[in-house]
Amino acid sequence: MTGAALRLTRPQILAFRRRAGALDERLPPGQESLRRAAWAGLQDSVPRAALLSIHARVAGTGPATWEDPSLVQLWGPRFVVFVVAARDLAVFSLGVLPDHAKGQRRAQDTAARLQAILGGARMTYGQAGAALGVHHNSLRYAAATGTVLIRWDGARQAEIWTVPPPDTTPRDARLELARRYLHIYGPATPEGFARWAGIGAHGATAFDALGTSLTPVRTPVGDAWILAADEAAFRAAPGPVAPARLLPSGDPYYLRHGADRDLLVPEAARRGELWTPRVWPGGLLVAGEISGTWSRADTLITVRPWRPLSPAERDAVTEEAQSMPLPGAAGQIAVRWED
Repeated sequence: MTGAALRLTRPQILAFRRRAGALDERLPPGQESLRRAAWAGLQDSVPRAALLSIHARVAGTGPATWEDPSLVQLWGPRFVVFVVAARDLAVFSLGVLPDHAKGQRRAQDTAARLQAILGGARMTYGQAGAALGVHHNSLRYAAATGTVLIRWDGARQAEIWTVPPPDTTPRDARLELARRYLHIYGPATPEGFARWAGIGAHGATAFDALGTSLTPVRTPVGDAWILAADEAAFRAAPGPVAPARLLPSGDPYYLRHGADRDLLVPEAARRGELWTPRVWPGGLLVAGEISGTWSRADTLITVRPWRPLSPAERDAVTEEAQSMPLPGAAGQIAVRWED
């Protein structure tokens, strides 16, 4: 990377990420807004995390919004459960199809066997695995063909069924996946993309193929890349920020590794509270900064701020918590503070 690389400050980067991720101002209700909220996919490996990620970005989100006809669930990047727009299925499936012949054969053979055993029906993936005589977790390999969808509500095993193959190529899907990653997670590196997508060394190949559509940048934590089309947005003056957002475990805003965590949370001691060794807590976003963590037990939201919050900030956090569209919740949501 040359000395001519664009220099970006931490405030510029965080402001861009919030704008790109629709966290400063909620989008209006509707399927186009749902697609934008899920532009780089929404992890749903913690039950209904994707729903709460949508709630942080789209007005009018209800308990059943994650089941909107415009959305689907699949085993996406890293074989994790994702919610994505149905029209973007190829991006998050074929986009992570292995480049090597062995991996492709495994995915395609598993998908073909599933198609034969299901015959248009649905069953739990445990039942499907038993019918095929394989461990049910191995069925996840078939998802990279773009022909397998799931429905997982968190309480039972995921249902699984097959759909027609996407009308695109794995290469085109991979490049679009990289563009989306750069738009939501940028500035980014090929290594970061490869880790997020679970594609090993092929992250660099995708970035190379994007060529002049990328712009090199220098950030406080190292050299990286952005989409050239996003440069003006990075340079733009910051606008108003949302008073508070409660981001669920695995939300795209803080689904980060390595030095990028240092950028998001400068205090080293606090990083261990957000990125724990096991299931991550939720992230408390106050006035545009990660300012604590939160967790939920039924309708009780426990908030652990990292700094004293003003009465107005506490009211904003409480209002945000009590607006959560929790499926099956009985009674009003209560907030407990652990200062």
